[in-house]
Formats: sequence, C-alpha cells, structure tokens
Amino acid sequence: MSHSPTSRLGWARSLLFVPGDRPERWAKALASGADLVIIDLEDAVAPERKACAREALRAAWPGLSADDRARLLLRSNPHGTSEWAADLALLRDLQSSSHAPGLLALMLPKAESGTALHEVAAQLPGLPLLPLLESAQGFAQLNTIAAAPQVARLALGHLDLQVDLGMACGPDEAELAPARWALLTASRCHQLPPPVDGVTAAVDDTEVLTRDTQRSRRFGFGAKMCIHPKQIETVHRAFRAYADEEAWAQRVLAAAQQAAGGAIRVDGAMVDAPVIRLAERILKHARATP
Repeated sequence: MSHSPTSRLGWARSLLFVPGDRPERWAKALASGADLVIIDLEDAVAPERKACAREALRAAWPGLSADDRARLLLRSNPHGTSEWAADLALLRDLQSSSHAPGLLALMLPKAESGTALHEVAAQLPGLPLLPLLESAQGFAQLNTIAAAPQVARLALGHLDLQVDLGMACGPDEAELAPARWALLTASRCHQLPPPVDGVTAAVDDTEVLTRDTQRSRRFGFGAKMCIHPKQIETVHRAFRAYADEEAWAQRVLAAAQQAAGGAIRVDGAMVDAPVIRLAERILKHARATP
C-alpha cells in the first residue's frame, strides 16, 4: 500500500526505538516488521556519544533505500537543551539532502510549549512533528501543543510522566487513565490520528505486552512504541481488529445500507448513527493495516 508521509505516520501501529550510536542495529530494526523506526539521539545515547550518533546517521543516510528513509523518525534531544542546536543542524542536512524522500518525522521529547513547537516548525518547514508528552507542564500546554503547525500525531511518554508527577502506578496503570484520556481528547479535537502509547519495559513478557497494548486499544490509542523487535508481532496482533469485530461491522453497514436511513437492529441491538460510525472506523482501520 502506498502512503503519503502523514498517512504513513498516522496509520502506524508500531514505532521501534533503536539507539542512534548503534548503526549496526538499524538494518535489523528496519527488517523487524515495525511500521516505523525511531533512531534515538536522546535517552538511548550517552552524553559523550551523541556527536558520534549524529555523524553515524549523517554518514549512513545516502546508503539507505528510499523506502527505509521514508520509515525513519528521529528522536532528537529536547528543544532548548545544549544538544538541540547540533540536532537541528543534522535534521536540516537530512531534509535538504539530494536523497529523497527525507526523514519521515521528528519525535520531539519533553514537549512542553506550543511556542517551542512553532519555533521548531519554522526551523524545519514541512517536517511532520510528533511531540512526546511526558511531564506535568506538557499536559498543562497540551492543547497549544496539539494545535501547533506540522504536528502530525501525539505520543505519551508515560514512564517519564510518572517520575515527573511522583506517581507509583500499579500494573494496570489505572492512575494514568486521565493522561491517556487527555491525549485522546486533544487528538480528536485537533483532528489528529489516534495517539501513540508508551513502551512496555518487560521485553520478555508477552502477556504483559499484550495486556498493555489491549489497554492502549481500549483507550482509543492507535499505536505503541517498542524497545525490542520481538515486541512487534504482539503489538500488531493486539491492534489488529479482531475477526468477530470486522464481521459485526460488516453486518452493521450492510443493514444500514439496506434500511436506507430507517431504524435498524443488528444482533438484537438497536443501531444508530454513532454505532454506524464505529463500524466504519473498524473496517477502515482493518483495511489500512496488514
């Protein structure tokens, strides 16, 4: 399926992190089946290795295929930090390179200001932005961040958010329900795709990953960040519309078409306009994902 940059970013279910200073891992990440790959210059790279990571990406860029470049995001260091100017220079180089297409998007960590997002958009015109909300200040400015130019999708950094707020979440993360609700509501109000949920640190526990991803799906999130290739299949399976959901949606739409605007019942339940829209959304998502 052919995707524009914004649609590719909007329909992605899995975003896999790979350290920016480990170029030998990039090919494996791109071959993992992840919808998108995030080359990380922030948390995954020690301070003394950040310059090396930037140079590694600058050197590798011409050798990447067009399809690989179109699936890559970069997580920079936070706007306003000592590393941001060098990250910005790298981003400008990648976007102005003769090797097209350019980078798919920039994931901007510690997003806390709509004004800062406006500045980043002006510095990198046309580059889709994926703000990572991971602090109280970020959530206080959520609507201005979501409304900023070039913002293509929102993401939740729930681990850093817990630290910032002094939270101690249980396994079900019920304490974070208001944050997920706020991110979903802001995405809807600003006509953005469903937001991206944070990582599951338990790399070897498929049951925990499945539970976490199913919770993301129940909350209306459309994607999840991953930290290991082995997580991709489980995440995709949890986000994929279940066969019985697709069959239900098809029955609803068939009945609605036959009724031509009249009241209908499907499986013993009354069906109205919101239910029809839900059925349409289920089938649209199922057809847009493998």
